[in-house]
Amino acid sequence: MRKHNRNVSILVHLLLILMVVIALFPVLWSCVISVKSVGEKISGFSALTIASPTLANYKRLFQLIPMKEQLFNSVFTTLVGTATTMFFCPLAGFAFAKYRFPCRDVLFYFVVATMTIPAEVASVPLFMIMKNIGLTNSLWSLILPRLTTAVGVFYLRQYIMDVPDEILEAARIDGCSDFRIFWTIVCPMIKPALASWASITLVARWNDFFWPLLFLTKRSKQTLMVSVAQLPLADGLATPWQVILAGTTLVIIPSIIIYVVIQSFQKDGAFEGAIKG
Repeated sequence: MRKHNRNVSILVHLLLILMVVIALFPVLWSCVISVKSVGEKISGFSALTIASPTLANYKRLFQLIPMKEQLFNSVFTTLVGTATTMFFCPLAGFAFAKYRFPCRDVLFYFVVATMTIPAEVASVPLFMIMKNIGLTNSLWSLILPRLTTAVGVFYLRQYIMDVPDEILEAARIDGCSDFRIFWTIVCPMIKPALASWASITLVARWNDFFWPLLFLTKRSKQTLMVSVAQLPLADGLATPWQVILAGTTLVIIPSIIIYVVIQSFQKDGAFEGAIKG
C-alpha cells in the first residue's frame, strides 16, 4: 500500500512538472528569441540555443515605441487601479457580509448576476459616458469604471462572512468605529484573500488590452500592452519576430514577477489581526 502511494505521488509530481514546463516554455522561447540576432534560426528546439546574444532587438523596440510615456501609463493605471479596487471591493464586501439593511440580499444577488454579463457588452455605453465627461484619452478612464468589480465584491464578501461576529462586537464595545473595525480588524484577518485578489487584479490591469484600445486613441496615452500588440508585422520583406518577441518578453516578465511577489504574502495566520492587546 505504501509503495502504491509512493508511485502515485511520483506520477502526480511528474505530471505537475510537465504542466509547469508546458506553461513556461513559450515564455522561455520568447526570452531566448528576443536576444537572438536577425540571421539566427527562430523555429524548432534548436532555436533555444543562442550563437551571438544581442540587445539590438530591444534597442529597436525602444525606437518603435515611446517607452517612457507608455511604461508610465501602464504602471500608473496598474498601481492606482489596483489600489482603488483593493479599497472599495473589500469595503463593499464588508457591508454585504456584516451589515443588515433593506434589500441587502436583493442588491447582492444583483451584483452577482452582473458577473454573467460580458464586460464588452458595456463598451459602447461606457465609451459614451467617458466621452461626455471628457475622459477619453485620459488614464482615469481605465480606473474609474472599475473602482469595484462584481467578482471582487463577491470573492471578498465570502471571506469576510467567516470573520466571527463576536470579535466585531467586542471591538464596538471598546469604542471602535465601523471603519476602524474594517481597517484594523477585518482586513488583517482576510490578508490571504486580499493577497490573492491583489495578485489577480495587478496581473489583469497590467495585461489589459481591450479597454486601453477603446478609450485611449492618442499614442502618447496608450499603455505598453497596446503598443506591443500594434508593432509592425513587416520590416522590409521580413517579419521582425525578434523585435516582436522582445516586446512580448517586456510585458510578460513583470506579470510573473508581480504574481510571485504578491503570492508570498499568502501565509498562515489569517486571524492575526484579531488578537486584543
